[in-house]
Amino acid sequence: MSEAPVPFLDLPALHGPLYPEFEAAYATVLRHGKFINGPEVTAFESEFAAYCENVHAVGVGNGTDALELILLGLGIGPGDEVIIPANTFIATAEAALYVGARPRFVDVLPDTLLIDPAAVEAAVNEKTAAVVGVHLFGQMCDTEALAAIAAKHGIALVEDAAQAHGARFAGKRAGSVGVASGFSFYPGKNLGALGDAGGVVTGDADLADRIRRTGDHGRSADSRFHHNLVGRNSRMDSVQAAALSIKLRGLDTANAGRVRAWEQYKVELPDTVRLVARDPRAEAVYHLCVVEVENRDKVCQALTEAGVGWGLHYKTPCHVDEAYTEYRESLPVVEAAADRILSLPMSPTISESQVSRVCEVLRDVTGGSSG
Repeated sequence: MSEAPVPFLDLPALHGPLYPEFEAAYATVLRHGKFINGPEVTAFESEFAAYCENVHAVGVGNGTDALELILLGLGIGPGDEVIIPANTFIATAEAALYVGARPRFVDVLPDTLLIDPAAVEAAVNEKTAAVVGVHLFGQMCDTEALAAIAAKHGIALVEDAAQAHGARFAGKRAGSVGVASGFSFYPGKNLGALGDAGGVVTGDADLADRIRRTGDHGRSADSRFHHNLVGRNSRMDSVQAAALSIKLRGLDTANAGRVRAWEQYKVELPDTVRLVARDPRAEAVYHLCVVEVENRDKVCQALTEAGVGWGLHYKTPCHVDEAYTEYRESLPVVEAAADRILSLPMSPTISESQVSRVCEVLRDVTGGSSG
């Protein structure tokens, strides 16, 4: 009898126990009819700001909008440069380009694959307006070093926290360090909606107000018929906010399930598979379990044949992707890692036997021994 498949992320298992609460919340929204920016959005914004140990949160359409609205709110645009790690989802770079700024890609640290503060320092020039510290794979980057660099040069530190809901670095929670932080609530995130949604968290009341009004067509604070900002449409809907409030209550427990799985991977992965490191100052929440392997195509084929899910985050670094060739430069660490990285199954509900099964397949295909 063949082994049961191991899904990359098991959302049905995560959501199953929450069905009654989801259905009740949806019924409530149906009854009051305030589908956009309803009372559920206000409630979630307050809850999530507090969870991030900050003051203000603004619900927006998605995580990409969150980053773009932050840069717009900071007045960043043509003539400015925004420093971004090349190892990130393309949305980080899109946000800079869509406000008219130039993305300045920098390399990452070889152990964590997170933005290298020394590379950031070297990239700062008279055009630099901001650095985006991307918290990747569920681990916050070195925000202590980035904050010091930002303060030294008078530039903004923006957190891209799309993969780090609940993570900490040196005791500070994701969303509490930079001038503002962009979150994605895409369904697969640690805190995922039941569709697209995003949020901005900040301690700056004026910035929060500008972002909120810009995302609501630039309406003034005193009249929905008066528009004193050039705006756009990026608002959170009430159903998604209600679902996020429900899932927020269990986020720490869900993250603990991810930590448990990562710790088991750390013990059982063969010595031929390198687990991307955790900084000792970080409390990671393991949105992804990323490893480096030789002969990745062969390994992926073996996983597929064994019914084990896998992913690549990210196969093509931003600075060498087709649409971004004019920003290309030599970034050897991220370029070398791109051919080796592999994301293993990770979910709050993944079982010990499933993790062991993944490690067994990896031992067989790589010829390694238990760690």
